[in-house]
Amino acid sequence: MKITKAEFITSSSDVSQCPPEQIPEYAFIGRSNVGKSSLINMLVERKKLAKTSSTPGKTRLINHFKINHQWFLADLPGYGYAKVSKKDRNTFAKMIEQYATRRTNLVCFFVLVDARHKPQQLDLDFIEWLGDNNLPFVIVLTKIDKVSQLVKSSNLTLLKDELSKSWEELPLVFETSAEKRTGRKELLGFIDDTNQKLVS
Repeated sequence: MKITKAEFITSSSDVSQCPPEQIPEYAFIGRSNVGKSSLINMLVERKKLAKTSSTPGKTRLINHFKINHQWFLADLPGYGYAKVSKKDRNTFAKMIEQYATRRTNLVCFFVLVDARHKPQQLDLDFIEWLGDNNLPFVIVLTKIDKVSQLVKSSNLTLLKDELSKSWEELPLVFETSAEKRTGRKELLGFIDDTNQKLVS
């Protein structure tokens, strides 16, 4: 897939404010500071489409981008940032739950997981919640350039072992690096193939 157009559409604090549901939508979500904005910018080849920050918890709203006039990319607030108040965390959780269960054109969640760390309970809990609600998702390992092949493989094996306790069939896993542009072709290919199936 060649990205010829990537534009910011709107930021929403509630699913009712999201843009009209006429084209497929892919939602990017993960723990705070997992590298979500950097990955989005790498995918669409725009340096500042999604705002990056060294401060975790920067994304507070649902940000919608329209890609090639054909599909939406939704950038969701990161979960689990300790310095955000409990009230704000609960607000974000409610926002994400309503978005996930009410957004009828939502095709797939891209759950971003930091390759540098062993499986985190927050990620496992969110993945479990997606499964309980029959919401489709894939897993995206981020920052694989920041860790050795051995550590990355070990953490991925641990993640798969944890998931296999609940899942008969493991989800797809994509390995990415925003800096090295690793995984761009595979992620866009997955979106392209999925979009083709939706219209066939």
